[in-house]
Amino acid sequence: MSNILVTGASGFVGSHVVPSLLEADHRVVAMVRSPEAGEKVLRRLSATQRASTEARTGDVTKPDGLPAVLAGIDTVLHLVAIPRDFSGGAELRLVNTEGTRNLVAAARRAGVRRFVHQGALGVHDDPSLHYASSKAQGEALVAASDLEWTILKPSLLWGERDGFFNVIADLVRMSPGVVPIPARARSRFQPLWVGDLARIAAAVVSDPSTVARTYELGGPGFWTYGDITREVLRGMGKRRVIAPVPQPLIKLIARLSEAVRVPFPVASDQLRQLALDNVTAPDSVERSFGFEPRPMDGNLGYLRRKLRDQEPAGA
Repeated sequence: MSNILVTGASGFVGSHVVPSLLEADHRVVAMVRSPEAGEKVLRRLSATQRASTEARTGDVTKPDGLPAVLAGIDTVLHLVAIPRDFSGGAELRLVNTEGTRNLVAAARRAGVRRFVHQGALGVHDDPSLHYASSKAQGEALVAASDLEWTILKPSLLWGERDGFFNVIADLVRMSPGVVPIPARARSRFQPLWVGDLARIAAAVVSDPSTVARTYELGGPGFWTYGDITREVLRGMGKRRVIAPVPQPLIKLIARLSEAVRVPFPVASDQLRQLALDNVTAPDSVERSFGFEPRPMDGNLGYLRRKLRDQEPAGA
């Protein structure tokens, strides 16, 4: 049994990873930014699981508070990241890059050796791609450290409480019969079920053979943005016309949404990312971890419920 610090424990991925770690008989310290977020983590768990879980308040962008959070920790599982910002990439760099830098340094000072980091598939350090650059730089910091690191790089993640697919579902709900998608967005994604990522994370934290290795992780199928939108409609049981919108117009819509801070399925920065594929080998998970990931086809029925109604019973 290890004492595992999970950053971002109250978020989408954390809400699936924490129970998976507990089922593997680990003790979890959930790093959250507020006592309310800590209570949210605990409400999602059974009474037995709560007995092996502790919430500690901390922020990766505030390094002075990290030593107390890391006290008694054997392993760090770093999930904290943001996918977009409203500051031209400054907040992405602060959280995704500098937050990772702070946590790596704090782990080394605390004597923590094991560090598992959630990266992202298809990112590279291009200054014009704010999210991709911030994530790629964070991954590089982990890989350059002397910690016993492992990097997990999933494609889009789907599952209850996700961000990307639920935003499309909200757009469908608001739609007067037409769902806009970026025209000529032919880049491919390889959506992975978050439950499979949680299973992998629970296996990796105590497997020394995964040290100093990076794993690209994708689901069993390749999907374009249009394919994903059609599957969201199928999961919701809705009928809509899918309307490809010229890039200049969709960029304008994205910028207006950002100006008023209303979520739109793709941010301006993400539109630039759509020029690149987000895929790996079709058998990446099976080859590295010995199981075939769950297909997305026909499994998005959770989107019939709004995001707030996708919490576990009792949460």
